[in-house]
Amino acid sequence: MTVSSVLAFVLSMSVLATNEPADLVVHHAKVVTVDSQFRIAEAFAVRGERIVAVGSDDEVMKLVGPKTQVLDLKGRTLLPGLMDSHTHPTGAAMYEFDHPIPEMETIADVLKYIEQRVAVAEEGDWIGISQVFVTRLRDQRFPNRNELDRVAPKNPVIFSTGPDSAVNSLALKLSGIDKDFKITDGQPGYLEKDPQSGELTGILRSCSRLIKSKSKSKSATEAERLDRLKQMMTAYNAVGLTSISDRNAGDDAINLFAKLHAEKSLTCRVFFSYAINAQDPVDKIEERLKKAAAHPLHAKNDWLWLRGVKCFLDGGMLTGSAYMREPWGVSTIYGITDPAYRGLLYIPADKLKSIARLSFDNGLQFTAHTVGDGAVHSLVEAYEAINRDLPLRDHRPCITHCNFMSREAIDRMKAVGIVADLQPAWLRLDGATLLKQFGEQRTEYFQPYRTLFEQGVVVGGGSDHMQKFGSVRSINPYNPFLGMWITLTRQPRWAERPLHPEQLISREQALRLYTTNNAFVMFAEKEKGSIEVGKLADFIVLDRDYMTCPINEVADINVRQTFVAGKQVFVSE
Repeated sequence: MTVSSVLAFVLSMSVLATNEPADLVVHHAKVVTVDSQFRIAEAFAVRGERIVAVGSDDEVMKLVGPKTQVLDLKGRTLLPGLMDSHTHPTGAAMYEFDHPIPEMETIADVLKYIEQRVAVAEEGDWIGISQVFVTRLRDQRFPNRNELDRVAPKNPVIFSTGPDSAVNSLALKLSGIDKDFKITDGQPGYLEKDPQSGELTGILRSCSRLIKSKSKSKSATEAERLDRLKQMMTAYNAVGLTSISDRNAGDDAINLFAKLHAEKSLTCRVFFSYAINAQDPVDKIEERLKKAAAHPLHAKNDWLWLRGVKCFLDGGMLTGSAYMREPWGVSTIYGITDPAYRGLLYIPADKLKSIARLSFDNGLQFTAHTVGDGAVHSLVEAYEAINRDLPLRDHRPCITHCNFMSREAIDRMKAVGIVADLQPAWLRLDGATLLKQFGEQRTEYFQPYRTLFEQGVVVGGGSDHMQKFGSVRSINPYNPFLGMWITLTRQPRWAERPLHPEQLISREQALRLYTTNNAFVMFAEKEKGSIEVGKLADFIVLDRDYMTCPINEVADINVRQTFVAGKQVFVSE
């Protein structure tokens, strides 16, 4: 901590009410405030749930009274509470409720797991695997129909990865799908066929709904679901998360969180994006939007806030269905056989514009799962069209994932005031496969953090955590320090060099992804994201200095203590 930075705080320290002692004073610390000037302080004070003073030890210690809790950090580094712009906590909490799911890095691992499930199942029982992405398998491909048939000849199998699936012959047969099958429900979908024989390969793009699978997994009681969700919030606290965004929240999820809050056992603040099905008729979608707008939690709330909506615009880059501006190209990785295939776009332009406009008219931030550069441009165009008669900047129109971009898209996002939530872990886990598939040129603007910061486009850092407990073993990993390290190195696993290192950012910028930027994306920049007077007292204490430790240690940073609203919710053993 420099003398000048401390002096700046001594001279500018503000206090809400100097005559009253604080409830909590934290001192002898390196307080990384992440304010607009990224200043460093020694101490701060809390009264109730909010920060009332920030500055030097000598000044802040004046607020210590007979009942004040005093926390001496002995020089340790303290950060604002971190935020995750994209989680699915209710599903993640229940993922291994039935049985543990092993790590799978190869097709052999996948087939071994299926064999193990067949051994404990009855003939005819469905065997399901979800979210084992082909980009994260060393084989870099889907398991093929013959392989699935071999290990499960008498059990239907569905290997589901996001919007796409690979299935065996029995699963196709029981679902009434053969090479002459036509999709007639008006929804997206694409069935891969062998170009020589015309037979189905077993890969289904964005039409897993056609598979008539049944689950025999044990069901959970509401009490069990609440308990596991509470455990998940504690797991988030353990890596420094104090706020999250549930990016596809249904009514059940919102009700579970509301019950935790009513029990006073909620330890993470939650911003909800209400799930809407864009394949429904517009009048039905409008009904659901009005339901969200009328919900009691739509009113501004520091703990639970139903402020957004989300739908799905295209498929996935991890599975081969993201909508691209140019063809994917024939691919053994993704099982793509059509050289003209560009992926799948789920919503026509006019309908997309209508849904987004209805969302804004109902006081809801609109976002859509938007992965490919073709889909990104489609959503930007919809926002631009709305912006002509309804200025959108204050509505903070959002793009979720926003992985493949272009300089043109970034400039247009800046002009309209579009924000985004990105997941750095995908750069780490999938970058090598994506580079192999698309090459240097088409990955030039893959998660281009530096350009986004330079152009003033606000993006938040998230995880898209979907399954499992465990901040690194989970799918996708929700450890924010891992996310920061990835943006500081851009080093994909299984790759010899960084992916477009010209897009590297600074430690300050990486930290802003998970603090002030996410606060802005969640309409909460006046409430949280930095250690400043008047803001909520959400903060974390680290085991080492994020700002000065060797860069390769950033991913290994551990959280010693986590506080939400001035109360300790986690302490390391």
